[in-house]
Amino acid sequence: MYLFIVQRLCLEALLDILYFPVWWYSRGFIWVTQSALDWCRIGKRRLAPGLWLQNIFVPMYGQYDFTGKVISFFMRLIQIVVRSVILGLFCFGCLMVVAIWLIWPVMVIWGLTKSLFSPL
Repeated sequence: MYLFIVQRLCLEALLDILYFPVWWYSRGFIWVTQSALDWCRIGKRRLAPGLWLQNIFVPMYGQYDFTGKVISFFMRLIQIVVRSVILGLFCFGCLMVVAIWLIWPVMVIWGLTKSLFSPL
């Protein structure tokens, strides 16, 4: 009875090890990509550069005189530029996470082979 359980556990472990690369580059990759896209959408919603762009000519705080309009325009312009740069960097970081996901197993295998088979 116990021998059957140990055999079954060893077989399951072997199948999991063999299935791991398939999962990593198929369903795992899809999961990471969808997560990165979700994070980019969340960043876009939180930073909202489009909303600032829609209201670029609306004076802030009801200041409808010339000075209030000019100050509001340039403040919103600065906000749009800064928020767009931050959003671009954030989405670039999400893209780097996806790239690291793709290259991680290759780097681990390369590091293991280099450390195991290199001469002292």
